Amino acid sequence: MYLIGELAKISGVTTDTLRFYEKNGLIQPTGRSDSGYRIYSDNSLEQVKFVLNSKRLGLSLDEIKELLDIRLEATQHSCAEVKGITSAKLLLIDEKIKELTKIRNALKKINDACCGHSDDDASHCSILEALK
Repeated sequence: MYLIGELAKISGVTTDTLRFYEKNGLIQPTGRSDSGYRIYSDNSLEQVKFVLNSKRLGLSLDEIKELLDIRLEATQHSCAEVKGITSAKLLLIDEKIKELTKIRNALKKINDACCGHSDDDASHCSILEALK
């Protein structure tokens, strides 16, 4: 059993982060001590690790919550449901990559067209002209 400060230290997050996760239904304390402090279990630590790993993969809090809910009632859900969530996220990421690639190519084009001489003033800068 852990107090919130202990769980924060072990999991590498702040107590404010844990409170935020609790407020958003991502973790729940096991109970409260006689003095009213939140008490967390090893299961809570696993949930925090699950949230952190999911965040590293770019999943939103809503997606993480959905996955946690499925995990908590795994026998009532299918693997296809989980895969559906990650597949949808992959599609979004692929769309963002395409968009960022277009932006990069456009920026590179105007950047490469600029002579970039430090002696010239910017009144005839090709980058500023292209952005008009």
